[in-house]
Amino acid sequence: MVELLDEYIPVVAGSEINDDPMAPISAYAKKMIESLGDETPVTWLHRSERYVEKLATPDVSISDLIGDIDPIKAAAQKLTYADEGVIHYGIVPRSHRSIFVINELPDLQARIQVSLFNLLQERDIQIRGFKMRLPLDIAFVFTANPEDYTNRGSIITPLKDRIESQILTHYPTDLETAKKITKQESKLAGPQKEQVKVLELHHDLLEGMVMKARESDLVDAKSGVSARVAISAYENLVSAVERRVLINQEIDGHSRIADFHGIIPSVTGKMELVYEGEQEGSVNVAWKLLSEAMKELFLQYFPNPEAKRRDKDIYGVIRVYFSSGNRVTIPQEGSEAEYREALDSVAGLKKLVREAGIDENQTYAFMELALHGLSEFQVIGKSLSGQGLEFSDPLSILFEDDED
Repeated sequence: MVELLDEYIPVVAGSEINDDPMAPISAYAKKMIESLGDETPVTWLHRSERYVEKLATPDVSISDLIGDIDPIKAAAQKLTYADEGVIHYGIVPRSHRSIFVINELPDLQARIQVSLFNLLQERDIQIRGFKMRLPLDIAFVFTANPEDYTNRGSIITPLKDRIESQILTHYPTDLETAKKITKQESKLAGPQKEQVKVLELHHDLLEGMVMKARESDLVDAKSGVSARVAISAYENLVSAVERRVLINQEIDGHSRIADFHGIIPSVTGKMELVYEGEQEGSVNVAWKLLSEAMKELFLQYFPNPEAKRRDKDIYGVIRVYFSSGNRVTIPQEGSEAEYREALDSVAGLKKLVREAGIDENQTYAFMELALHGLSEFQVIGKSLSGQGLEFSDPLSILFEDDED
């Protein structure tokens, strides 16, 4: 919104409320212009300084917003309390010719909200016994969560009546918008930006997991799943990659699905679960959401293993490889060489990715996705071991469980 304002505006020098030299409203500016005329000193206010925000908290007072009489000012300047010069303006008058935002408006006490009536309707203010009319030029913006989302307070009806427009926002509905928001809001250190590259494939997986959470029956839809979940998860994913790079003394590194164990704490702490979700456990719910997103992402690039095909089974070589008793472990903290060696050991996996027309530079990332996707469809088995994620024949895992 600030970018829509003029780059600079003239202000009477020394004015507390950004008086326009051509249309002064304060006693100070009027007296100065009356005495100095065209010689009145003028300063220039950049648009970046014309945005003022106040977080509404229960302790906010009318004096904070509107103003009050300053006895120290009166004594220092030897003014009587009848002089307008004794007034100390609050944050709202000081936002004259600016954008003023009150964040979380319902948190303001009802009597404080009442004080905003005249500002919105008549554009004037009342301070103690002074009969003042200051035609303030302010664009007011209020933000609030839905009233059924919090019990801390509500916007009183008469104030609602004076708000010109209400804009309802929502979570991003498409992947590209969600990714832009996450990248924009993520706070990454300089070395992280240089050392770590999060592949678009894995960012798609992360955002898909958050979108699955918003649709899940295990997550409380009323509380919602905020954009902060994806932002924190993205930052944690970068940190997990950075940690692995440092452990292996590598110069840089890119993300892997094996690094997603690092995002679980950022997801579990930001979701309100319904009763069934609580019974399941927040960590299990997070892994379940990741599995659902993984399954969906897999089908964007590879055929459905459950679909009946008249031609040959493209997953046949991989099935045979694991059914022959072979096991593959993708190490969570393994080096790039160990990571690639583990994936290369799976017969038919690289050929599967190449036949899917995947970019050569992302071959190994998609090979890892293929393994995870096939495990979600139970073509192969997957289990968490002390070294990382182990892939094997699904029947061997069942037999192991029986033995246990």
